[in-house]
Amino acid sequence: MRPTIQLWDAHYLQTSLSMAIRILLADDHRIMRQGLTAMIEKESGMSVVGEAANGRIALQLVESLQPDVVVLDLMMPTLNGIEASRQITQKWPKTRTLILTMNDDQRSVARALEAGASGFIVKDNAFEEVVKAIEIVAHGQVYLSPSVAGGSGGQLPEK
Repeated sequence: MRPTIQLWDAHYLQTSLSMAIRILLADDHRIMRQGLTAMIEKESGMSVVGEAANGRIALQLVESLQPDVVVLDLMMPTLNGIEASRQITQKWPKTRTLILTMNDDQRSVARALEAGASGFIVKDNAFEEVVKAIEIVAHGQVYLSPSVAGGSGGQLPEK
Protein backbone atom coordinates (compact mmCIF):
# COMPACT_ATOMS: atom_id res chain seq x y z
CA MET A 1 0.00 0.00 0.00
CA ARG A 2 1.45 3.32 -1.10
CA PRO A 3 1.36 6.19 1.44
CA THR A 4 -0.52 9.27 0.38
CA ILE A 5 -0.22 12.85 1.54
CA GLN A 6 -3.41 14.60 2.36
CA LEU A 7 -3.78 18.14 1.00
CA TRP A 8 -3.63 19.62 4.49
CA ASP A 9 -0.49 17.55 5.26
CA ALA A 10 1.25 18.91 2.17
CA HIS A 11 0.21 22.46 3.09
CA TYR A 12 1.45 21.98 6.67
CA LEU A 13 4.77 20.59 5.41
CA GLN A 14 5.25 23.47 2.96
CA THR A 15 4.35 26.05 5.63
CA SER A 16 6.75 24.47 8.14
CA LEU A 17 9.60 24.43 5.64
CA SER A 18 8.97 28.01 4.57
CA MET A 19 9.21 29.15 8.20
CA ALA A 20 12.87 28.10 8.40
CA ILE A 21 15.29 30.97 8.81
CA ARG A 22 17.10 31.33 5.47
CA ILE A 23 20.78 32.11 6.04
CA LEU A 24 23.57 33.33 3.78
CA LEU A 25 27.14 32.92 5.07
CA ALA A 26 29.93 35.26 3.92
CA ASP A 27 33.48 34.59 5.08
CA ASP A 28 36.73 34.53 3.13
CA HIS A 29 37.81 31.35 4.92
CA ARG A 30 36.21 28.30 3.34
CA ILE A 31 36.70 26.23 6.48
CA MET A 32 34.61 28.72 8.47
CA ARG A 33 31.81 28.65 5.90
CA GLN A 34 31.83 24.87 5.68
CA GLY A 35 31.94 24.42 9.46
CA LEU A 36 29.11 26.87 10.08
CA THR A 37 27.04 25.37 7.27
CA ALA A 38 27.47 21.85 8.66
CA MET A 39 26.43 22.93 12.14
CA ILE A 40 23.55 25.20 11.09
CA GLU A 41 22.08 22.53 8.82
CA LYS A 42 21.71 20.28 11.89
CA GLU A 43 19.44 22.88 13.53
CA SER A 44 15.73 22.57 12.94
CA GLY A 45 14.21 25.76 11.62
CA MET A 46 17.39 26.98 9.91
CA SER A 47 18.70 26.55 6.40
CA VAL A 48 21.89 27.81 4.75
CA VAL A 49 20.81 28.96 1.30
CA GLY A 50 24.19 30.19 0.09
CA GLU A 51 27.84 30.95 0.79
CA ALA A 52 30.06 33.81 -0.34
CA ALA A 53 33.84 34.30 -0.12
CA ASN A 54 33.60 38.11 -0.07
CA GLY A 55 31.18 40.99 0.37
CA ARG A 56 30.59 41.59 -3.35
CA ILE A 57 29.51 38.00 -3.92
CA ALA A 58 27.34 38.25 -0.78
CA LEU A 59 25.49 41.25 -2.29
CA GLN A 60 24.83 39.32 -5.51
CA LEU A 61 23.55 36.33 -3.55
CA VAL A 62 21.32 38.45 -1.31
CA GLU A 63 19.65 39.82 -4.42
CA SER A 64 19.01 36.39 -5.92
CA LEU A 65 18.39 34.30 -2.77
CA GLN A 66 16.60 36.82 -0.50
CA PRO A 67 17.84 35.33 2.81
CA ASP A 68 16.42 36.32 6.17
CA VAL A 69 19.84 36.66 7.80
CA VAL A 70 23.30 37.25 6.34
CA VAL A 71 26.22 36.29 8.57
CA LEU A 72 29.19 38.43 7.49
CA ASP A 73 32.85 38.19 8.43
CA LEU A 74 34.09 41.66 9.36
CA MET A 75 37.37 41.44 7.41
CA MET A 76 36.82 40.14 3.88
CA PRO A 77 38.54 41.06 0.63
CA THR A 78 36.79 43.12 -2.07
CA LEU A 79 34.08 44.42 0.29
CA ASN A 80 34.29 44.13 4.08
CA GLY A 81 31.44 43.02 6.32
CA ILE A 82 30.56 46.50 7.55
CA GLU A 83 30.19 47.98 4.07
CA ALA A 84 28.37 44.86 2.86
CA SER A 85 26.00 45.20 5.84
CA ARG A 86 25.38 48.86 5.00
CA GLN A 87 24.49 48.06 1.40
CA ILE A 88 22.35 45.04 2.32
CA THR A 89 20.30 46.92 4.90
CA GLN A 90 19.78 49.84 2.48
CA LYS A 91 18.73 47.72 -0.51
CA TRP A 92 16.95 44.89 1.34
CA PRO A 93 15.69 46.31 4.66
CA LYS A 94 13.94 43.07 5.66
CA THR A 95 17.22 41.14 5.51
CA ARG A 96 19.09 41.19 8.82
CA THR A 97 22.86 41.18 9.03
CA LEU A 98 25.05 39.66 11.73
CA ILE A 99 28.77 40.45 11.91
CA LEU A 100 30.96 37.49 12.92
CA THR A 101 34.57 38.41 13.69
CA MET A 102 37.73 37.89 15.74
CA ASN A 103 37.68 41.59 16.72
CA ASP A 104 35.91 42.50 19.92
CA ASP A 105 36.79 46.18 20.07
CA GLN A 106 34.03 48.70 20.74
CA ARG A 107 34.90 50.76 17.66
CA SER A 108 34.17 47.81 15.35
CA VAL A 109 30.90 47.13 17.18
CA ALA A 110 29.82 50.78 16.85
CA ARG A 111 30.74 50.88 13.14
CA ALA A 112 28.80 47.66 12.49
CA LEU A 113 25.67 48.87 14.27
CA GLU A 114 25.87 52.27 12.54
CA ALA A 115 26.04 50.40 9.21
CA GLY A 116 22.76 48.66 10.03
CA ALA A 117 23.98 45.33 11.40
CA SER A 118 21.50 43.67 13.73
CA GLY A 119 24.17 41.82 15.64
CA PHE A 120 27.83 41.40 16.41
CA ILE A 121 29.28 38.09 17.52
CA VAL A 122 32.87 37.19 18.32
CA LYS A 123 34.26 34.00 16.77
CA ASP A 124 35.62 32.86 20.16
CA ASN A 125 32.06 32.05 21.23
CA ALA A 126 30.47 28.62 21.17
CA PHE A 127 28.42 27.52 18.20
CA GLU A 128 25.25 27.59 20.33
CA GLU A 129 25.69 31.33 20.68
CA VAL A 130 25.87 31.74 16.90
CA VAL A 131 22.55 29.88 16.59
CA LYS A 132 21.02 32.02 19.34
CA ALA A 133 22.26 35.21 17.64
CA ILE A 134 20.80 34.14 14.27
CA GLU A 135 17.42 33.41 15.86
CA ILE A 136 17.38 36.72 17.72
CA VAL A 137 18.29 38.91 14.74
CA ALA A 138 15.91 36.99 12.47
CA HIS A 139 13.10 38.06 14.80
CA GLY A 140 13.97 41.76 14.65
CA GLN A 141 16.06 42.01 17.79
CA VAL A 142 19.68 43.13 18.21
CA TYR A 143 22.29 40.69 19.52
CA LEU A 144 25.74 41.44 20.93
CA SER A 145 28.24 38.89 22.24
CA PRO A 146 28.77 39.17 26.00
CA SER A 147 32.41 40.19 25.47
CA VAL A 148 31.34 43.31 23.54
CA ALA A 149 28.19 44.07 25.52
CA GLY A 150 30.00 44.63 28.80
CA GLY A 151 29.40 41.10 30.01
CA SER A 152 25.60 41.19 29.83
CA GLY A 153 25.43 40.07 26.20
CA GLY A 154 22.52 38.74 24.32
CA GLN A 155 19.32 40.29 23.19
CA LEU A 156 18.80 44.04 23.06
CA PRO A 157 15.62 45.99 22.28
CA GLU A 158 14.06 45.68 18.84
CA LYS A 159 15.87 47.39 16.00
